Amino acid sequence: MPKHQLRPQGDFPTAGLIRRLAALFYDFLLCVALIMVVTLIYQQGILRLIHGGDALMAMAEAGVLDHDPILASLVLLSLFAFFAKFWTHNGQTLGMQAWGLRIQNADGSAIDLWQALLRFVVAIGSWLFAGLGFLWLLWDKQGRTWHDIYSDSRMVQLPKNIHKK
Repeated sequence: MPKHQLRPQGDFPTAGLIRRLAALFYDFLLCVALIMVVTLIYQQGILRLIHGGDALMAMAEAGVLDHDPILASLVLLSLFAFFAKFWTHNGQTLGMQAWGLRIQNADGSAIDLWQALLRFVVAIGSWLFAGLGFLWLLWDKQGRTWHDIYSDSRMVQLPKNIHKK
């Protein structure tokens, strides 16, 4: 499958840590909303249909729903779908659009689904190691994070004066 070129095209500088964290904060807020919606649909929709309202309330009070592996899997899958859709389509999540950032391959093309999965998994690991994977860009000569390196992609900063079509 041929890779599609992202627009605008050009040789853009690598994004810095502050902009990355700002965009991540915007996306974090969207992810919280997504988690709330997925949880609502799962618990108040699907589980209520299966168990009924009274049984669901008893399960919640007994703590049965506190560690639901199905819900955790649905949340993780929905978060990956959120990021993968934006990264593979136009290279930007909504937070990245607000801060003028984009994920792309070295040739300016959009990343593929495999690269998106690698970015997603390694970014989680980057946070689990006290954010060291993000801070790595301060030492890397090319300004790359762990997830940039392992997904063979880069996050660039788009210039303000380029208008998208």
